[in-house]
Order: sequence, then structure tokens, then C-alpha cells
Amino acid sequence: MRDLSDRAQRHPEKQKRADAPILRKPDWIRVKAPTSQGYRDTARIMRENRLVTVCEEAGCPNVGECWSQGHATMMIMGEICTRGCTFCNVATGRPDALDVFEPGRVADAVAKLGLNHVVITSVDRDDLEDGGAEHFAQTIRALRRKCPGTTIEILTPDFLKCAPEALEVVVAAKPDVFNHNLETVPGLYPEVRPGARYFHSLRLLQRVKEIDPAMFTKSGIMVGLGENRQAVHQVMDDLRAADVDFLTVGQYLQPTPKHHHVDRFVTPEEFASYEKAAYGKGFLTVSATPLTRSSYHAGEDFARLRAAREAALAGR
Repeated sequence: MRDLSDRAQRHPEKQKRADAPILRKPDWIRVKAPTSQGYRDTARIMRENRLVTVCEEAGCPNVGECWSQGHATMMIMGEICTRGCTFCNVATGRPDALDVFEPGRVADAVAKLGLNHVVITSVDRDDLEDGGAEHFAQTIRALRRKCPGTTIEILTPDFLKCAPEALEVVVAAKPDVFNHNLETVPGLYPEVRPGARYFHSLRLLQRVKEIDPAMFTKSGIMVGLGENRQAVHQVMDDLRAADVDFLTVGQYLQPTPKHHHVDRFVTPEEFASYEKAAYGKGFLTVSATPLTRSSYHAGEDFARLRAAREAALAGR
């Protein structure tokens, strides 16, 4: 893994962003530094298999807790993204060629970790004709062969510059959960996700359900970027219109002074109100807390998601 100073040298465009002071984190955001043996064991397995994790690349605050249990979220297709989202700590630039052996190494690592549920994500690969869709599919198939008892959740890019068939390739590989994050409200896309399109991402999630109505779909947003409550509720309504099953809402944390500033720290009470509202709008499962991230407690959430669907079907 490359450190932040190295990234700054390789990607000076991120240095051009206006410096913004990083707000002091409230008590409900602070976490302990990772020190457990489980954390060290997980780190060793990632290094031995030459795998990149979004936990490290994005500076996730939950890395200590998750890795102590072996729950690492692997980021395939390299550690360099073709996009430059202002909230994201992943390096931007020209990625390396795909590693054809990576799907097998991912499967080996999951087997060594003994995971019942795994989350696989990736950088954006706008340089590839299919956006990396076939690489996702190969990774899913490798996991099915090596770890047949493990449920698979994928967190994909938007495949914005690809033909529609790219999404079909991923869905045909049959992940258990298809996740694609909206990240923020539509009004903030120009400054937070300048390379993405809100309604394209919504349509992507909707198309997953059209291709495979039985597949679980999931999406998430960050709050504290400058959105208001009304805009968050509109995103919930849009996701339900796309038949999305599972919503995550977490606090945005500014990685460095060069990234988008934190507008405010949303209180636990407000997160609880978002969760209540989301359930009222019909989501099967909701996780809305300051430390919620897409893959945080993903295995437990998947069990709740499956049970909620079974209960809903039984009640019909």
C-alpha cells in the first residue's frame, strides 16, 4: 500500500483543492486504534495474497473492529481509480492492467479467513471497455468454487461509460447482494461526485431488479456533506422507487484537508430518525449510525435482510 504523501506526489491535482480545516470529531465518532492479534492476522493474509482493501485505502474508521474478526473488504482491480470524487481517499490516476490471477487470490484469502459473508468492491475503471464487469464476474465464480458456503456481496462502480451488457455480466454471476452507493444527495453531485450521474446510478440499481427480481439490492449515502433532511428523504424515496431493499446511512469523515469538508457531525439521534423514516418507506433493512459503512457488519445485516424478506413473503 502507498502512503498519503506518495499519493500526493503522484496525483498533484488533488493538491489543488482548497484546504479546509478538519472538524474535531465528537465522542460518538472516535474509535480505538487497532492492536488485536486478529487484526494482525487479517493484515498478514491480505499481504500474503497481495490484495488491496478498501478498509485501508479509504481510511475506514472501523478497520480495527472488522479486521479483528477477519472481516476485510477486498478492493479488486487495483488501488488507483479513474475518478476523482472529492470525498474519497483512494488515489486517482491511470490504473495498472488487470491481474488475471486476482480472483483466485481473493478466493484463497476468503477461505483462509473462514468468512461466511464477504464484501468485494473495486475502484472505478473507466479505462476498461466493460468497466471491469467480467473481472467482477470471475471473482464471484472463483469464490463460488473455493468457498461454496460463503455468501457474496459486491459493491460496484456505476459502469457509466459501458454498454448495458456490462451490468448483465455481473448480475448473471449471481452475487447474493448487489450494492451500488449513491453516496450523497443529487444536489451535491457536481462537487462531491463530478464524474458520476445520480439518475444513472438509480437506473443501475433498478435494472438489477429487472434482470433478476430475486437479487437483493443495496445502496448507501453519507451525511454531513452539506445536505439537508428533505434531500435525504428524497433519496430514500428514489431508492424505494427503484425497489432497493437495503439502505445504509453513515457520517462522512474528511480524510485530509484537501478533501471535501465536513459540514457537520450528525447526531446519533438524527441517525435514529433516518432509520425510522427509512423503515417507514419500506426498506427491508436499514443501518443508519455515525459509523455505518457499506461493509460494516455486512454479514449480520445480510442475515437480517434475508429474514425480513422471508417474513414479508410469509405475511402476504
